[in-house]
Amino acid sequence: MSTRALPDGSLWTPAGWQPARRVQLDAHGHVAGVVDGRDTTRRLVPGIANLHSHAFQRAMAGMAERQTDPADSFWTWRETMYRFATRFSPDTLYAVAAQLYAEMLESGYTSACEFHYLHHTPGCGAYRDPSAMSQALVAAARDTGIRLTLLPVLYMSGGFDGRALDARQQRFGHAVDDYLALVDRLCEDANDMLHVGCALHSLRAVPPDAMATVLDALPPAMPVHIHIAEQVAEVEACVEARGARPVAWLLDNAAVDRRWTLVHATHLDAGEVAGIARSGATVALCPTTEANLGDGLFPLRDFLDAGGAWGIGSDSHISVSPVEELRWLEYGQRLATRRRNIAVGADTPSVGETLLAGAGASAASSSGHRIGVLREGDCADALVLDMRAPQMLGAHDGDVVDRWLFSGNRNLVDEVFVGGRRVVEGGQHRDRGAIAQRYRDALASLMQD
Repeated sequence: MSTRALPDGSLWTPAGWQPARRVQLDAHGHVAGVVDGRDTTRRLVPGIANLHSHAFQRAMAGMAERQTDPADSFWTWRETMYRFATRFSPDTLYAVAAQLYAEMLESGYTSACEFHYLHHTPGCGAYRDPSAMSQALVAAARDTGIRLTLLPVLYMSGGFDGRALDARQQRFGHAVDDYLALVDRLCEDANDMLHVGCALHSLRAVPPDAMATVLDALPPAMPVHIHIAEQVAEVEACVEARGARPVAWLLDNAAVDRRWTLVHATHLDAGEVAGIARSGATVALCPTTEANLGDGLFPLRDFLDAGGAWGIGSDSHISVSPVEELRWLEYGQRLATRRRNIAVGADTPSVGETLLAGAGASAASSSGHRIGVLREGDCADALVLDMRAPQMLGAHDGDVVDRWLFSGNRNLVDEVFVGGRRVVEGGQHRDRGAIAQRYRDALASLMQD
């Protein structure tokens, strides 16, 4: 049952801390208003949106860290991922996704954009219900209490040359009409906790004519996500095949605007940085996965200076922590520039508050949900920080967010509310034990030879 109000406490907003506030809720779990409260010891911040997730990959975290080739890269990692992907059924996907979503909630993610491409049977045939794998994710989100944007993926070709999908990729593939039918089917179940969007896997996997047909058929406000410019080899192949860099080509050939999310966009030239910022599209940055795969570093400071919108995702889930994503987003820039305190804004010298504000500002347009801040009419998705933790002793409003993000690896999220419902208390998900047991059973099945 929804609470009538979130716990009293000081409330963080992009304009700064508001002491002793009470966030009142309506019957739908939205913010009805913010009034004076009594408690000055608690600290509440908006829940964080995870803009890029491949749920099934959580089960293989740590299993691709042995050298298979002296030139190991994203492309050799992908071979391991393909082999692992063949093992999933709707039941095992549900168990792994539920474990992941519970971990997300405990760490402070209150919503997830699920970039989902495991559509068909392990033998690459059709399920009786073509949405069976998607429904497993919907059920996992519903049962754990996380807010979901489900992004079924269109995946059609194996490269810019239009080659057919190979045997490992066929489980992901759709013809355009079948894909649009899947989107329509999933939209029938949309509600306040579940939105549906479109994911184009990448420019190499979606031919230009198919992309145009799909975009024309979508509702005008539907979120659109795409992997782009993650690898140098992808940029070079796009230039050879289409005569332009990937982001430049996309900006010239699609009506890219605020409903678009460009995932990674690691390798950009100055014109592409400015072009994305002008378009209003969000870049979904996944620093722990981008580091794990050796992708490269996004030009963050240039993008911030251009006024670009960005958010974070945990992607392959080698880490399930918004703190680590935000921290390493900043640390990567420090290593590249050999300077400190790179991601700061005109309104605050605090790196932590700048990062928190940036991640929140893009959450609504990227996910389709009214999230990212705690304003009247928005979803009441909030975190209560653990002010009793050693890292927070003596904290004041000017350093609370910085301490949270930069003071170590202890999880400092005490309570989590999604739509006004408490799903985490004392740092633990309400159903942690049962979810973990299903996950253990699923892993035992997935690891059988």
